[in-house]
Amino acid sequence: MKRVVVTGVGPVTPIGIGAQAYLTAQQEAKNGIRKISHFDAGNLSAQIAGETDVEILDYIGRKEARRLDRFAQFALIGTELALEDAGLDQEDVSGEHTGTCIGTGIGGLTTWQEHTRTFFDRSPMRSSPFFIPMMIANMASGHVAMRYGLLGPCSTVVTACASGSGAIGDAYRIIQRGETTLMIAGGAEACVCLMGITGFAVMKALSTRNDSPETASRPFSASRDGFVAGEGAGILVLEEYEHAKARGARIYAEIVGYATSADAHHITAPAPGGAGAVRCLNWALQSAGISSDKIGYINAHGTSTPANDLTETLALKNVFGGKENVPPVSSTKSMTGHLLGAAGGIEAIATVQALHSCVLPPTRNYIDPDPELDLDYIPNEARQQRVEYALSTNYAFGGQNAALVFKRM
Repeated sequence: MKRVVVTGVGPVTPIGIGAQAYLTAQQEAKNGIRKISHFDAGNLSAQIAGETDVEILDYIGRKEARRLDRFAQFALIGTELALEDAGLDQEDVSGEHTGTCIGTGIGGLTTWQEHTRTFFDRSPMRSSPFFIPMMIANMASGHVAMRYGLLGPCSTVVTACASGSGAIGDAYRIIQRGETTLMIAGGAEACVCLMGITGFAVMKALSTRNDSPETASRPFSASRDGFVAGEGAGILVLEEYEHAKARGARIYAEIVGYATSADAHHITAPAPGGAGAVRCLNWALQSAGISSDKIGYINAHGTSTPANDLTETLALKNVFGGKENVPPVSSTKSMTGHLLGAAGGIEAIATVQALHSCVLPPTRNYIDPDPELDLDYIPNEARQQRVEYALSTNYAFGGQNAALVFKRM
């Protein structure tokens, strides 16, 4: 089996665009949550989000941008940043040796919203011929492949909030099997729109701390009251190790394990005690061929919802054999909000950057400890610490779980 390493990262996030900006923001515990500006959210119970400020036309031509949903725009920008970070250009990646696997939880929701308005308010035949191609979930991978001439495997993972991690894991296995040398992988999402925020708000899944956006996302705190939606992309360049070494690439980390599992329990609630998460984590460790005591850091799903944070804590105690054995844990969603299908992408980037820089990102807004949540959540300030192995984990609606194991290089 081939070894697989991460040689480039392209974060497009509410706290920073590009590798260095994102790393610095994490280490400074920067806040990316604010009052929604994309649309008037005044009538909604949740009026805050992690909006991503990026000048689309700096990366994509005006005509092309009009024919892309925002989630696909984010994916293209993240890919350009990741390739630049990896020291690769189009000549290096075009051809059959490079593939794409970019996940999304929902896809072109803004396109759906706008074209539905046209359909009902004006006329069905006034809809754009680009409606379907803009909306469907595989278009992030498709447009990346078309832009760079990537002729290898091209696929899309749609597993809600586990999509980004699942896409990275699938891409890892494609290279591991020797099917290709390079993969562009990660997640993209753009659901900070009226339909997206309303949909989650009526489920009572979102924080309603509208008067204090900067403290609204507070994973593992007793006063957590729901997640904060975010938007963006997290794209990684995965590369076969010998290929990366031969070209003298800078390597962030090696991917050494990946697993998925199903709760088979409920459409939104996690399985009791985190049973599905326990299976997923144990299988990921088994895939990596290591015991739990080798893990030095966990980038948790950590949504800031009452159910997730408790269930995830219970699962970690189970897998690691008690709270005293669980390594430091943090949720970078405390800074970025929850990027849904892109969460696994930006959180995998945070994890490999932590391994490479020897600085573990904090859980911002760890304000009031919950007696039931008693792990080391790296509260409020980054921690300088060298670790050899790290986990990045995501758990999704539908009971779909994913975990990635990375090793310091």
